[in-house]
Amino acid sequence: MTDNELDRWRSSIDNIDTAIVSLLAERFKVTREVGKWKAANRVTAVDADRERRQVERLRALASEAGLDPDFLERFLRLIIDEVVSHHRAIRDDDFETPSPF
Repeated sequence: MTDNELDRWRSSIDNIDTAIVSLLAERFKVTREVGKWKAANRVTAVDADRERRQVERLRALASEAGLDPDFLERFLRLIIDEVVSHHRAIRDDDFETPSPF
């Protein structure tokens, strides 16, 4: 391996990491809208059935792509937990009792 090869690989990794951050930011923008809709319609933050289907679907995609499905599930769980936390925060903000002060 030459320094040029290593530099090219590192540059590719940097580009991929940038894309991951961008995609995650876009995903959280969309899930924030979902959270607002859930709050306005008094829908619970957690949809266990949806989560189960997503985990199954993405585990299969990971496997097909040669990615460890267990790793993917741990990564996805981190994302889902953060989304649920955002949804709960949105609901509390939207339905907080107004302060008399």
